Amino acid sequence: MKKQKIYIETTLFNFYFDKNREAHAATVKLFKEIAVGKYEAFTSGAVIEELAEASTEKYEKMFSLIGEYNITVLNVSEEAEKLADIYVSENVIPLKYRADGVHIAVAAVNDLDIIISMNFQHIVKRKTKLATGSINAINGYRAIEIFNPMEVVENEID
Repeated sequence: MKKQKIYIETTLFNFYFDKNREAHAATVKLFKEIAVGKYEAFTSGAVIEELAEASTEKYEKMFSLIGEYNITVLNVSEEAEKLADIYVSENVIPLKYRADGVHIAVAAVNDLDIIISMNFQHIVKRKTKLATGSINAINGYRAIEIFNPMEVVENEID
């Protein structure tokens, strides 16, 4: 079975360090699964820009995960920008949150398999999954699976 290519969205970098969040343990486990080679992990310049909005100390901690877990940073191409604009024009992603559409578009144009996010407002949402999948198909891309980390990490068998 080929290794799945996953896109790590901005929220996971936050959840990795926030021990009070419900998804913290699953997020850390996902990063451990990346470390042992279960997934090929990617993120993007859009994530780096969003991480840079944090305090310097928090940014440095979150950014360090990219090197520590050998996560490839993808450029936000013109092709991805155009696809994100379609998500906005089709009322899938609100203009104010266009960056959320950029994450999905980067994953689509780079032929990744899964986006993993804790953004339930605009990304991990049934409407978004269905609509971006349809838009992607119309525009020559495949639908990207979108999950939260609890849905993808391996559960230990007692």
